[in-house]
Amino acid sequence: MSNPSTTREALIVEALGEAAKLIRQVEALAPAMDESRQALADAHSGLAGQLAAFETQVASLTEKAKIQAVKHILARTDEAARRSIESQGRAMADAARVAFGTELGASLQRLQSAIQPLIERQGRRWEQWLMQAAAAAMASAVTSMLAFTIWAR
Repeated sequence: MSNPSTTREALIVEALGEAAKLIRQVEALAPAMDESRQALADAHSGLAGQLAAFETQVASLTEKAKIQAVKHILARTDEAARRSIESQGRAMADAARVAFGTELGASLQRLQSAIQPLIERQGRRWEQWLMQAAAAAMASAVTSMLAFTIWAR
């Protein structure tokens, strides 16, 4: 080929040389891009497998966490129920004690007021018996004296 005669031709020749060089570089880049694409596809499938394993592990951990949470909630619920039952039992016992004490006190008061006249009458009955015994003793003494005086005459 002949040398370029004008600057324009020189620039065109140099541009064609640069284009050829660029085409060779692009052609050399194609296998590297194929290798990169293949490596990217392999990485994708590897990541997909790891993701599936990770999702399985996360699901397993989630189930374990749910079970632990439910066990914890059940334990706290049982504990709260036990405390509530104990508290209610104490409250009911206190209320029964107060109600029984009030009712028993009222019943004892009614019983005492009903028995008081009987007790007072019982005390008077002894007085009546003593008076009757004293009257009988006096009558007996008077009769005995009268009988001795009649016999002694």
